[in-house]
Amino acid sequence: MTVELLRNAVRPYAWGSRTTIPELLGRPVPAPHPEAELWMGAHPGDPSRVVSEDGTERSLLDLVESDPVGQLGEDCAGRWGGRLPFLLKILAVEEPLSMQAHPSAKQAAEGWAREEAAGIPKDAPNRNYPDPTAKPELVCALTEFHALAGFRDPRRTVRLLRAIDTPGLTRYTELLAAQPDPDGLRALFTTLITMPQPTLDQLLPEVLDACVRHIKEHGEFDTECRTVLELGEAHPHDAGVLAALLLNRLTLHAGEALYLPAGNLHLYLHGTAVEILANSDNILRGGLTPKHVDVPELLRVVDFACGDMPVLCGERGVLDERVAVYRTDAPEFELSRLEWADGDNGEVRLGGSGPQILLCTQGELLLCSEDGTKVELRRGESVWLPACDPEVRIRPTLSGSARVFRATAGTCA
Repeated sequence: MTVELLRNAVRPYAWGSRTTIPELLGRPVPAPHPEAELWMGAHPGDPSRVVSEDGTERSLLDLVESDPVGQLGEDCAGRWGGRLPFLLKILAVEEPLSMQAHPSAKQAAEGWAREEAAGIPKDAPNRNYPDPTAKPELVCALTEFHALAGFRDPRRTVRLLRAIDTPGLTRYTELLAAQPDPDGLRALFTTLITMPQPTLDQLLPEVLDACVRHIKEHGEFDTECRTVLELGEAHPHDAGVLAALLLNRLTLHAGEALYLPAGNLHLYLHGTAVEILANSDNILRGGLTPKHVDVPELLRVVDFACGDMPVLCGERGVLDERVAVYRTDAPEFELSRLEWADGDNGEVRLGGSGPQILLCTQGELLLCSEDGTKVELRRGESVWLPACDPEVRIRPTLSGSARVFRATAGTCA
């Protein structure tokens, strides 16, 4: 059996936590600097290191590139050009991220070709498409996790805007009220996100004051108003604060997940989560960030479909009652959650013909192969299971509860 532990890269973005990832990995808390993401995979920018039994290490990217069929399996290697198609992460969100969306496969290929033809370096700060691939995402909460995602039903948004009505906001509210559908949302979002700065600097303080009044009056949209105030405090002159009024405000509880397909406008606010995504860097930002913002390109990819965002809890019983599978239409990935209750030491068999990464977020577990090889997996640790491995069995080693997330390539056509 070639299953081996991974040593993973930590990304120190400013919005991260000083405690979450260090505590998960058993390092001193707090960390000297914010730690936002823990990456598990073969991303060229920060690939995991495969740790052999003798302590030597090798880049997972190098390992996959040297033997794509053995590591990924023939089908996965052929479909994705010898590239691991997914990246698994821990997100530790202490402060809100940027407002963003990701392109479809067709949009990414076209955008990448345009920027290549224009001679824009791949590492240029104004590069929108550093690669020609889509970037769907799924985020699964480990703690209470807060986000804005997808456009709210426009009729409910009209109610919100009227609840915080100010003289300057009325014309924009009535614009949506006259056309409460995706086309009306497109028109209002475009108007807000491209608002001239003098107009924005006059309107935004009005709206923030109205949100304060609404909270004091214990209004229906208390949570939405508090979120807008938080964003306004961090980005006092940003049109994204107003645009955030159009998005669904969501709170995920542990085990609940959101799937964010191409075009979904979203913004993570606070909490800890496991995220799986296509192995791509294509991000179109619309605001609430010091990074590169390209509103015209964002408007090309945003999907203005509206309504409640589905919250996924995982489909149980497909492999085992201990396994919950988060079904999506993403061909690049599939995420499963394996859980054992206190006192349950039963085994789960992990078959499959493709690559797998297992991440332990609770308890201690033992992986066993048919030849008797055993590997221990503790909280915060992850392992790589190449396609050439035989079937692996996994079970807790202690009497307490245990949890593992399993990342694999997608199964949809």
